[in-house]
Amino acid sequence: MAGQGETETAAVSDPLLSPPTSSLGLPFDVPSLLSLARRGQWRALLDAVADARRGSHLLPHHHVACLALSSLALSKLRRFSDAAAEIDALDASFDSPRFRFETYPAAYPGRSGSMIPFALRFLHADLPQRLGSRSVTLDRLYGLLDLVQSKIQEKTVAAPAADRWRRREAFVMATLCCNHFSHREFEVALALIRQLLERDPSDPLLLSRLGYVQLQIGDLTGAKASFARVVSLHPEGERTVELENLVGRNRALEFIVAKDYTAAVREYEECIERDPADVVALNNKALCLMYSRDLSDSIKVLEGALERVPTGALNETLVMNLCSMYELAYVNHGDVKKSLSNWIAQVAPDDFDPSCTRI
Repeated sequence: MAGQGETETAAVSDPLLSPPTSSLGLPFDVPSLLSLARRGQWRALLDAVADARRGSHLLPHHHVACLALSSLALSKLRRFSDAAAEIDALDASFDSPRFRFETYPAAYPGRSGSMIPFALRFLHADLPQRLGSRSVTLDRLYGLLDLVQSKIQEKTVAAPAADRWRRREAFVMATLCCNHFSHREFEVALALIRQLLERDPSDPLLLSRLGYVQLQIGDLTGAKASFARVVSLHPEGERTVELENLVGRNRALEFIVAKDYTAAVREYEECIERDPADVVALNNKALCLMYSRDLSDSIKVLEGALERVPTGALNETLVMNLCSMYELAYVNHGDVKKSLSNWIAQVAPDDFDPSCTRI
């Protein structure tokens, strides 16, 4: 009898197994929640989700949506253990009938399929490496890739949905490529990029990434060929500003490899003239000036970027580079970095990592 009572209690307390109390749509303001996420206000998003969870008219997919948003916010705040615990609290496989619409015909008449959002599946794969288990992350990412590819191959999937799954496939493969690249597993990264290029051989971003990996392994000839292919497939006059800057940044990298920092700076300046918010060009121009022993101008470039385009330029890599330049240029670099840190605290999103100032 004790065991039976425990089962009944669990069933009542499980929100996914509780009978629905409303057939309405989402009972919380989704656009407002997404707006908080876009602005990097992750703490406010957590509070808003907590309020939504206290609602009395939540359907099963509402609970899943709240959990996905809460896990994302916790992950962005680098509370990885809490985010993982949030997902683990589901206490079931994502493929469980618990998370399928057809399990609740009264709430979702005529609807079928999984209610687990792709973002939650990706977080579930990504979080273990944040907690020191990279091998688990790789296993889950490759498992997620298998799932995505199986969806693409389903003949019953409508064209818009198939396109969405293809974009997800590219996203997961790019994530895997970055993971292997960051651990210097270059051959695996190259294989993934080439696999993507088989489907879209003219993609300028993929061709450029192929060139970046080739540069890392010392294949300068291959990198030049990849960059040249971007130029030949997308002739001048047919390029957007974004694509023109990609070509310019690729050329600048070739100059950097040749240690011609002056020529690289010129390329980056042309990119910045076309798009003053090109943060990659701004950051790399500053680095080239530093390599040319022009610390004063390199600092001015990054400080100017933070002043003119704070939303785009305020990232950990650029700030860390600026602080490194302060350390090289100033005796009192601690005071200068503290002033920068105080300014960042006023304008940065919640997920900005202040440790990059190295105070």
